[in-house]
Amino acid sequence: MPAEPQEPRAVAFVDGQDLFHAARESFGYPYPNYDVVCLARTVCMRQGWRLGEVHFYTGVPSAQDNPYWHSFWRRKMQVMQEAGVRVHARPLRYRQGGRGQGGEGARGGRRTLPGQGKGIDIRIALDIVRLAHERAYDVALVFSQDQALTEVATELRHIAAAQQRWLKIASAYPCSADSRNRRGIDRTDWIRIERALYDRCLDPRDYRQPDHEAPPAHLADLQLPPGGQQA
Repeated sequence: MPAEPQEPRAVAFVDGQDLFHAARESFGYPYPNYDVVCLARTVCMRQGWRLGEVHFYTGVPSAQDNPYWHSFWRRKMQVMQEAGVRVHARPLRYRQGGRGQGGEGARGGRRTLPGQGKGIDIRIALDIVRLAHERAYDVALVFSQDQALTEVATELRHIAAAQQRWLKIASAYPCSADSRNRRGIDRTDWIRIERALYDRCLDPRDYRQPDHEAPPAHLADLQLPPGGQQA
């Protein structure tokens, strides 16, 4: 078996919606308030890995379907790109039925039915495999609990054998006593992110408001619909 490199090179692959929903369930945060570069760097430092690229993936509603969250993601993704993150956004597709009144995710009496970011897991899987073939990393650090990515772990083992080198995939995710799902992606190393680590990597900007100031009290508990969950 090939020896582990002295300082393994890592590339982070972040499923933005999966990370948000895990943090909301585990820590109670009502919107995506993470700094993905900080999270990836901190996890890598703890593991003794050297972080290279950070790839971020999310579904984004159109301005017509949900102008509020469209604006939020546009601003947040712009800042991430300026920090060197490779951002991959997909439009959300909505179930038949249109928009109703009130309910979770409501703002001003309107709500958007939960959307689905089609192809997010496929895009992540393709990038993990492609970059492994290119020898771009030794560790694929995946911020997700999506079991659809289990087969990627098996594929990386085949690539490692073909290239005769050490290769690892790890699944990192927020976890607490309140988490219903405490499992990482099967066939990967599991890295549980505790509250203290997550809180050290909060994004100080609040993209819910154009000026990044704190939201009005009536929006403080606004929850993002689970748009990135796979069908």
